[in-house]
Amino acid sequence: MNEIIERTVPATPQRIWELWTTPEGISRWWAPDGFRTDVTALDLRPGGALEYTMTAVAPEQVAFMEQNGMPLSTASRKRFTEIEEPTRLAYASIIDFVPGHDEYEQLTEVELHPADDGGTRVVMRVEPLHDEVWTQRLLAGRANELDNLAALVAAE
Repeated sequence: MNEIIERTVPATPQRIWELWTTPEGISRWWAPDGFRTDVTALDLRPGGALEYTMTAVAPEQVAFMEQNGMPLSTASRKRFTEIEEPTRLAYASIIDFVPGHDEYEQLTEVELHPADDGGTRVVMRVEPLHDEVWTQRLLAGRANELDNLAALVAAE
């Protein structure tokens, strides 16, 4: 069963769409706190790919990664499955970083609904990962992404 994360952000659906579907936009909010995202490829169409590198940049994240023998930068890939500008976006994330597990895909669906206050209600449906621990990590990361998105548009 998919998990649902919702936020209302103070920007129009079109503005949220731009931040979610352009390299410039993604690089401004996609990474969790203490990390930077650099988009290396973006082909916004069903079947197209989003590829990016996430790098630890804050001292505490760098220290955590080094202490746990993890690389400071990791490449990630997603494959777009649905694109309906500016209301719906879905993508399959390539899960290839779990020790002891073969690569698999995880689906995320995003809906952007105009809110009564002029903002946008973002509804994210997140397919669970292979177990509860990894699913909770994923949900925490996605919730942090939406918090970063809301903070970015509030500051604009």
